[in-house]
Amino acid sequence: MNWRSKLKNLNAKEPVISNDDGKETEESKKEDLGPFTELYKKWKFDASRDASSYAKIPRFYFRLPNEDEVLLLKLREESRAVFLQRRSRELLDNDELQNLWFLLDKNATPTVSGEEQMINYKDFMKVKELCKQPKCRQFFTPTIFIKLYQKDPWGRISILQFFNYVMRKVWLHQTRIGLSLYDISGKGFLREADLENYILELIPTLPQLDGLERSFYSFYVCTGVRKFFFFLDPLRTGRIKILDILACGFLDDLLELRDEDLSKEVQEANWFSAPSALRVYGQYLNLDKDHNGMLKKEELARYGTGTLTQSFLDQVFQKCLTYDGEMDYKTYLDFVLAMENRREPAALQYLFKLLDVKNCGYLNVFALNYFFRSIQEMIKFHGQSPVSFADVKDEIFDMVKPADPLKITLQDLINSGQGETVTNILIDLNGFWTYENREVLVVDPGSDEEV
Repeated sequence: MNWRSKLKNLNAKEPVISNDDGKETEESKKEDLGPFTELYKKWKFDASRDASSYAKIPRFYFRLPNEDEVLLLKLREESRAVFLQRRSRELLDNDELQNLWFLLDKNATPTVSGEEQMINYKDFMKVKELCKQPKCRQFFTPTIFIKLYQKDPWGRISILQFFNYVMRKVWLHQTRIGLSLYDISGKGFLREADLENYILELIPTLPQLDGLERSFYSFYVCTGVRKFFFFLDPLRTGRIKILDILACGFLDDLLELRDEDLSKEVQEANWFSAPSALRVYGQYLNLDKDHNGMLKKEELARYGTGTLTQSFLDQVFQKCLTYDGEMDYKTYLDFVLAMENRREPAALQYLFKLLDVKNCGYLNVFALNYFFRSIQEMIKFHGQSPVSFADVKDEIFDMVKPADPLKITLQDLINSGQGETVTNILIDLNGFWTYENREVLVVDPGSDEEV
């Protein structure tokens, strides 16, 4: 008799007689538990015997080779290169992309004259059947179709949008593979030296950088790398995720330099362009009056319009990395990125650390007064009428609207959208006067008509 039959027989027995208190007797419990325990032990023994893989836990951790294990390092490097080459072969090449466009164009759903080419789901799946290669068919899924669907009344999607989606996907995978070649540890991160090597080897492929002298390459690479690490490594760990590099738009700006016909305005707005890099480096050289390759506090005071306050400069040289009290080019780049992007959270984090004189994680009235005193001193020096700190303090708290009415945190500053204005008021006389006279600086719309 098998265990199922035994259980059925047990369940078919008469109900257990209860005592006066409504509880089962000890004998009835033992009678029920005995067969159950016996069957459970037999089942457990059989299950453990059948599942032989449970007897030994498979290895799931493989340590990285040390620097002195040259052979293991070479083996790991070669195996990763082979793996990445295999993944690269799985991507669509130019001929396959052209063939895909030909099939989409040929099987487009008929549209009204002058309308862009569209395709419905039936024709979409028809193209999938015509694509013989699996690496092409993977893009013809209901998920991708509905993702690109823009509420067309006939249930169609744009062929051009779909093709751009495929090309973008292929480009992202190609770029990820290219960046992974520089990932020495294979953990999905790039160190500063890894990214420097990537950009250095990328320079010859960017026509817009053809005019750069080789002697400037190291400074250009440093300029480019600092933007990635300033915005993508806020905790200053010295490494950034490859996925974060792909997700941000910085790589697009860098690879935009492949276009030979970029306008002057676009180049000036692109941090990675030659004019932009030369501008930043030229400013650094102009500030360096003693030509020792480093900046003193007095030299940095001439930055921009030369109206940064002494209190702010003291904090910069106290909290930022310096060498014998002087700032190098790399630290200067972080400073420039913060000053030129004060609307960005990463820049506000940089400036907030400098404004937080007590390192308490928030700005209170004391911190605001500490920096605004320097503004008042500069106003007095220029012979202007003094400004009440109480009024400025109230305006700042009204702008930021912090969760705690007595403290302004970094998150309060970011959420308010007024971080740039607040920092301008506290660290730069020119920024303060711009805010103070904002109503005067607004141009009257009717003034042009009068002229």
